Amino acid sequence: MNVYFRSIALLLVSLAASSLSGEQFIMFPDRKELRSPDGQYVVRSVDHVARPGKFTGVFRTLIVEEVSTGRVRKLYDYVGRVAVAWSGNDFILVTDYVNKKTSKAIVLPVAPDRDGLVVDKTQLIPLLPEEQHVRLEQNDHVFVEASSAEGRALKLRVGGYGRHDAAGFRYSCQYDLILGTAVCE
Repeated sequence: MNVYFRSIALLLVSLAASSLSGEQFIMFPDRKELRSPDGQYVVRSVDHVARPGKFTGVFRTLIVEEVSTGRVRKLYDYVGRVAVAWSGNDFILVTDYVNKKTSKAIVLPVAPDRDGLVVDKTQLIPLLPEEQHVRLEQNDHVFVEASSAEGRALKLRVGGYGRHDAAGFRYSCQYDLILGTAVCE
């Protein structure tokens, strides 16, 4: 098993082993920081500084700072807005509102030796029955938002609208962090 898959496996086992519940989500860059429940870490959004004459397409970065040491680690680059909440003291839930048509849910570990997990419509489509995944495929506005992580379940809100569902649709989903499966109602 390569290092990447071992890191994902460790992340999933760690999430499954603890009972995690999402705190109140706050919006970055509107807010300046979000402290962990135990006060040991702070998540901040910083503006990306590009070299003169260089356009990178990245405008902001989420960072986590360990309060006692001042050590800072980059978590995630984003362009527009992100909703962020702590899940316990070791994981950060993020919904990245990528553009006006889509968003994705992300689980980021505080530990630097672990990889995060991203769930968007592309990952969900093959996991759902055809009558549900057709809505994700045939609507051009689809949003996948993190809601909480509890035990081995990442809870998601999935909804959208478009040519298939002009009036919109909404699902409550649970993504199994161990099996990589999803159920939506």
